[in-house]
Amino acid sequence: MTFKSDIEIAQEATISPISTIAEKLGLTDDNLIPYGKYKAKVDLFSLKNRKANKKGKLILTTAITPTPAGEGKTTVTIGLADALSRIGKKSVSVTREPSMGPVFGIKGGAAGGGYAQLIPMEDLNLHFTGDMHAIGAANNLLAAMLDNHISQGNKLNIDGRRITWKRVVDMNDRQLRFIVDGLNGTTNGVPREDGFDITVASEIMAILCLADSLADLKRRLARIVVAYTFEQEPVTAADLKAEGAMTALLKDALNPNLIQTLEGTPALVHGGPFANIAHGCNSVLATRLALELSDYVVTEAGFGADLGAEKFIDIKCRSAKLKPDAVVLVGTIRALKMHGGVTREKLGEENLEALTAGLPNLLRHVENVKNVFNLPVVVAINRFSADTEREIELVRSKCAELGVKAVLTNVWAEGGLGGVELAEEIVRLTSEQSDFCFAYELDATIEEKLQTIAKRVYRADGVELTGNARKQLAQLNSLGFDKLPICMAKTQYSFSDDPSLLGAPDNFVITVRNLKVSAGAGFIVALTGEVMTMPGLPRVPSAESIDVDADGKISGLF
Repeated sequence: MTFKSDIEIAQEATISPISTIAEKLGLTDDNLIPYGKYKAKVDLFSLKNRKANKKGKLILTTAITPTPAGEGKTTVTIGLADALSRIGKKSVSVTREPSMGPVFGIKGGAAGGGYAQLIPMEDLNLHFTGDMHAIGAANNLLAAMLDNHISQGNKLNIDGRRITWKRVVDMNDRQLRFIVDGLNGTTNGVPREDGFDITVASEIMAILCLADSLADLKRRLARIVVAYTFEQEPVTAADLKAEGAMTALLKDALNPNLIQTLEGTPALVHGGPFANIAHGCNSVLATRLALELSDYVVTEAGFGADLGAEKFIDIKCRSAKLKPDAVVLVGTIRALKMHGGVTREKLGEENLEALTAGLPNLLRHVENVKNVFNLPVVVAINRFSADTEREIELVRSKCAELGVKAVLTNVWAEGGLGGVELAEEIVRLTSEQSDFCFAYELDATIEEKLQTIAKRVYRADGVELTGNARKQLAQLNSLGFDKLPICMAKTQYSFSDDPSLLGAPDNFVITVRNLKVSAGAGFIVALTGEVMTMPGLPRVPSAESIDVDADGKISGLF
């Protein structure tokens, strides 16, 4: 059987004018800032005096611990929104914007896949509405003003060895991770070690996604800590008088983007912070807008539930005063067999023994959602053609032992039709009451919060801080940052900080090697293991297969 590629499916789809999609949400042309015929920004200023007349149900889509076998979280998110529309519910998907780094690298874009996609997918996966460029410009303006201040006399007494702010570019480029700049004489700056991050790793991206207004955006930008003085006092963007110009660059980017699914379901796509060193969720503004305009809002959080769901709840929901009504935990039988020790080449073979060995990963995530956060949860088995009935029944029976339903979804092949059973279960779950809670309280100490996340969510024996991290802990306490939530920067491939420990490992300790404050975003980043903030391209990057013909038609873009 020959399967069409994602881009072939997307290019063959019938796409509606964006004004038609906006009408489904009760928006008019006066509420839109069009970017061509098929995408637009929602003008939040035009809605500021509008009274919300509804409060939709918030559904979080998360996943098991990722593997190279694939899980399909974004595909299920989009397909579920379509399925809810099919059963007569007013729904909208709310997801993150892709970074061009993964698009040209190996992971691909963030438009979903198969018949559960967002369109126009080429626009979304490339420049879209320019949000990434605006964030990069604001980030690099702050970097330029910082280095200029030092070069022009350094009145703030900034210690060049303690600069924490990097420049960014929205591309995977390992060559830029560590550089030396300011060379070739005094007219070209002050020489120092420097480096680049990928744009989505910028704190400004996290700030954009947590800000609840333009004024809040400006306040958060002002709080960014960019360096420390020789007296070890923090230097902020406000000290450099940079927040006003940065806000000007980000004014339009703050408006959520509106596009559509293949089936014409409205989709708000806005922001895309790293799920390691940031919270990995779309913007608060897009989520709130969707809740005001629809009955069911399907959103997602990055990587597995130990990272994405935990940060969605403990950082985003806490900051924005949101409460999820239900959680969809996505997994594939292929991925669970990989957690059970099967090599990628043999994932198409039935293997109940390996599936049994890998299932504890799924079940641990389920238990966390149910028992740590006290939220109703359904398992979505994202079906592959090689899955056998015995394998499917094994997953169902193990989930049933925890009082959770496992539902087969086939949205990749069938679109919303393949998610109707999942949609019906979501409607049932969201009608239930839940005693929602966070994993930890903010008034705990930084170390207590670290220990709680490690023990309750990861099931580690505890946390150890390196000597360097303990010095940073003391400084954060002295500067009054101890009441902020924690953003754990950990490998996505394991509950532990060791990516080789698959499944549901026990008897391990999380080692925190670095603690830094993202004061504008409003959390403390705890770095564990080797988390990369500037990825590199693979041996054969996806960019080699992307092309455009003489008529402007793009090919090879997944």
